[in-house]
Amino acid sequence: MKIIDAHLHFSVCEGFDRSAEAAGHRNTAESLKGAFDARSIVLGIVMGEMGGERIDGVATPRLPNRPLPDFLVFCAGLESRELDPQTLDRSLELFETEFRKPDCVGLKLYPGYNSVPLNDPLHAPFLELAEQYDLPVVIHTGELAGTHGQLKFSHPLNVDELAVRHPDLRIVMAHYGNPWIVDATAVAQKNPNVYLDLSGFAEGNYTSQEFLKKYRLHLDYVRQWLVYLDHYEKVLYGSDWPLINIPCYVDGMQTLVPEEFREQVFFSNACRVFPKAAEHLRKR
Repeated sequence: MKIIDAHLHFSVCEGFDRSAEAAGHRNTAESLKGAFDARSIVLGIVMGEMGGERIDGVATPRLPNRPLPDFLVFCAGLESRELDPQTLDRSLELFETEFRKPDCVGLKLYPGYNSVPLNDPLHAPFLELAEQYDLPVVIHTGELAGTHGQLKFSHPLNVDELAVRHPDLRIVMAHYGNPWIVDATAVAQKNPNVYLDLSGFAEGNYTSQEFLKKYRLHLDYVRQWLVYLDHYEKVLYGSDWPLINIPCYVDGMQTLVPEEFREQVFFSNACRVFPKAAEHLRKR
């Protein structure tokens, strides 16, 4: 079965180097390709990172800070706290330049880390621009790494208002809103334009058996709410690499999905939600 990893990271930084090593990988294209090949992963969608500074007061697209191999595409990251009404037009021009690139397949928001509400009016033109280019927006939902940021801004219920305001915009709730699985399920159940990805439930290096044993209760809980949702066309596989060992994570996430829906969750849903990613695959 071919797989698309719809949520990972691919930037040079010491933290990612340490995470990759702890997960049994190296933070290199070669190591990632080897892990992909081990589970027939044909494409990865890289999230634009936070960090950096505004240039001349302009919020610029956050991009992977190294060249992407042809088995990776990316979502441009938006640092919401950097937005300034005085320079908004220039920022939109820069994002539009990225959106036009063949390997830019979406927009990424980090409302919790930025402590900016999703319904902030300054977000609207970026969401409208993404919709104009038929790009989905991926939103970090759920817990935050570290002590900065505010959880109230990353709660999945915030996505409901956004989905209602922008009914034609495809929205992916990254990390399934974990640990607010019930709330994320309700938002996805209610809104036709909202999707869930399975990334980021764990980190580290395990055998498949060790992973299933350690996270058995949590996996059972997520499985329960996926059954309740009963819309596997809304669910996408993602790993959050380099935080987790990819082969063990694929094996663990497969236990959440009935066999008849695995091709959807692990491949075809990503092609539908990220049409430019599917086009990239066709051209390879």
